[in-house]
Amino acid sequence: MLKLEYKELIVILSLLCGCSSGAGDKPAAPVSAADSTAGSQAPSWPAEVQEVAITSSLDGTAQPAMFWTPEGAGPHPLLVALHTWSGDYRQAESINYWEGCRERGWVFIHPNFRGPNVQPEACGSEAVVQDVLDAVEYAKANTQVDSRRIYLVGCSGGGYLTLLMAGRSRSTWTAASAWVPISELAAWQAQCSAPGNPNQGYAGNLVAVCGGAPGSSAAVDSQYARRSALTWLAQAAALPLDINAGIHDGHSGSVPVSHSLRAFNLLARVNGAPEKYLTDSQIDSVVANQSLPPELTGQAEPDSLYAEKTVLFRRSAGPARVTLFEGGHEIVYRAALAWLARWSK
Repeated sequence: MLKLEYKELIVILSLLCGCSSGAGDKPAAPVSAADSTAGSQAPSWPAEVQEVAITSSLDGTAQPAMFWTPEGAGPHPLLVALHTWSGDYRQAESINYWEGCRERGWVFIHPNFRGPNVQPEACGSEAVVQDVLDAVEYAKANTQVDSRRIYLVGCSGGGYLTLLMAGRSRSTWTAASAWVPISELAAWQAQCSAPGNPNQGYAGNLVAVCGGAPGSSAAVDSQYARRSALTWLAQAAALPLDINAGIHDGHSGSVPVSHSLRAFNLLARVNGAPEKYLTDSQIDSVVANQSLPPELTGQAEPDSLYAEKTVLFRRSAGPARVTLFEGGHEIVYRAALAWLARWSK
């Protein structure tokens, strides 16, 4: 009965808190650091999931997280689940990750990493990177974690940070799953800034984070580059990394599928599979037409884990994989965790 109630609340809050509805994460208005989690209190988190404070090894501040450990003898796999662009550690949609962990007997941690991406301290900063790594160490110190099975997952802004962390700390992860991610911040800022784009709030978020629009100065451009996943992703060579995007994202969602496809191209290069590249014209065609060009059709087998979100295109390069499915700005939780569960060091 309680599980049904959690699901009902998730549906009610989905338009506000995450990306599983297909509507996407809403742009956040700039807020002060003290208010970075204001308005996102989620009463639906079950009592057995603890709110904990993790001391940052970078600046000594107390960083909150949601944390849960399964019953029974360990060691247990660990899932580090990342909130969306405008969310925080209390984001109600992330209960879906916890429920998957409960079913599988995995340790679950959901860090805050400086809250919504509306200030320089957030959005792929050095503090954010360390907060995620500190969350892993907190879980290891407070329960029995199977170090051979440490997984990372995120959607939208969480998908962006999944790609970034895959490059920044490749050795930490057994496997990672990124859904509808942003891979290059300057490109996304320009896309969101286009006249008539309903996602211009995100462009403003990035100006606040990086100190200006791309091209404003060398210092600003350096911030966009350093915080972008593509800058670091070559260091994720040989990491099992699953990238997923709904083919209509960027139209009925906030992140064009080019971000996923260009991230895969980079991984294909570093994994020694340049024949798996998608050309610029192919990527541009998918983005513009929300469909595959003829030469890319028929390259995916049915995948029941995606249910009605039919897999349209799938390609692998070493242990990296990209999937385009019939959908928008969203995640299929069951498919994400099932793919991660395949991997062990």
